[in-house]
Amino acid sequence: MTPRWLDVATPAGQLRALVWGPDDGPIALCLHGFPDTAYGWRKVAPALADAGWRVVAPFMRGYVPSSVPSDHSYHVGALMDDALRVLAAAGPTGRDVVIGHDWGAIAGTGLAAMPGSPFERAVLMSVPPAAAFRPLGRVPNGLRLAAQLPRQMLRSWYIFYFQLPWLPDRSASWVVPRLWKQWSPGYHAADDLRHVDAAIGVRRRWRAALGYYRATVRNTRPPAQYAELHRHWLSAPTVPTMYLHGRDDGCATADFAPWVERVLPDGSETALVDHAGHFLQLEQPDVVGRHIVGFIGAAR
Repeated sequence: MTPRWLDVATPAGQLRALVWGPDDGPIALCLHGFPDTAYGWRKVAPALADAGWRVVAPFMRGYVPSSVPSDHSYHVGALMDDALRVLAAAGPTGRDVVIGHDWGAIAGTGLAAMPGSPFERAVLMSVPPAAAFRPLGRVPNGLRLAAQLPRQMLRSWYIFYFQLPWLPDRSASWVVPRLWKQWSPGYHAADDLRHVDAAIGVRRRWRAALGYYRATVRNTRPPAQYAELHRHWLSAPTVPTMYLHGRDDGCATADFAPWVERVLPDGSETALVDHAGHFLQLEQPDVVGRHIVGFIGAAR
């Protein structure tokens, strides 16, 4: 399916989104992560469109062809604000859903947790809601969880590396292919790497992508216009939510799934996808598409 474009003007700059499916269907707002692009939804979009959903997949702020934000905010609240503006521009129907992967899952968690969420359901992929591991010290099966942390810290080396001055800003050429190989072993990512290079291959855009990690790890204060939204991203979803994780994920272990289950509301589901790593929607698009459509239902 050939996508069409949706352009969205925001106070911080321009967002561009790919759109698949019927012009009048309810919206499946698909939010990508790092290091990926809106083209990462191209393989599951046909299944959603065939079920009557209008798939709207924005390029997140800083990723070509969206602009580098003039407010230089990469806080989760800013990502949530962008998503809501894309939804508003596309024309909300009251039956819409949000589907997020990686950073898109982090923003999607906030959107599914915010009071009066405009989304009926949410699908989160590959990054567990932060609420699954809170409050610290009182998480059920804490010793079992703690046993996972040393290996997870090794997997998350890139997060700490991105906090260094100067050096990470000049590392896109080797970091991106290394992460794809580590996170989705055995997946041939040549086409995806071309899309990623076009989106964040130049230094200014790569620095924007790193900004997501720096704003979060350094816990900097978001601009006032995002503050209210920002405070919800650490909360548990309140709308029915499906959590999907690749069983072979080299980024975040699939073993976190039991802790995710405990914080999801009634009507939610979790599933592990066999023979898939971090980019499960690209590695097993038919399986992932069936899971998503089975959960959100047909829109016809």
